[in-house]
Order: sequence, then C-alpha cells, then structure tokens
Amino acid sequence: MDVFLGIGIALAGYFIGEGLKQRNQTKGNEQNDIFLIKERDIYFYIGLFLGITTTEAKQLAGDMADLPYIEINGKKYVQKHMLKDWTFTLVEKHQGE
Repeated sequence: MDVFLGIGIALAGYFIGEGLKQRNQTKGNEQNDIFLIKERDIYFYIGLFLGITTTEAKQLAGDMADLPYIEINGKKYVQKHMLKDWTFTLVEKHQGE
C-alpha cells in the first residue's frame, strides 16, 4: 500500500513539474507576430485584421508613409505585430475625424 502511495506522489510531482515548464513557453500566436509580411501582402493583412476587403483596406490605408518597415535587399517587409498596431492606430485616427 505504501508503495502505491509513493508512486502516486512521485507521478504527481512529475506532472506538476512538467506543467510548470510549459507555462513559460510562448504560445503559437505570439510566435507568429514576429512574422515578416511582404509589401505586396500588406493590404491583405490589414483587411484580415479589420474584417474588410483588400480594396477597402487600400482606401483606408492610403499611401502608408508612416508605416515602419524593414528593408532587406531592396524589398520592404513589415513585422506582423507592428502592422497590427499601426492598423488599429489608423482606425482610431479615422474614427476621430
């Protein structure tokens, strides 16, 4: 009987320890926020964030002069989380008008 109690306590300790290890790992959607978006796909993602079409996203975004981007080999890329923040800031500006 004492053997089963000891095994049960050992297993409980193991599972609690494994649960605590996984608690500090990043979630899948947090890793996707580092994702780089190509310049040609920006309007698609703006539409995706806001639930609008790509055409409506182009009208909303305008020239995107103040959008922070990364340039690699002459091509512009935007980090997903920065585009999301910029998009919601843009929407707030349009709502204030």
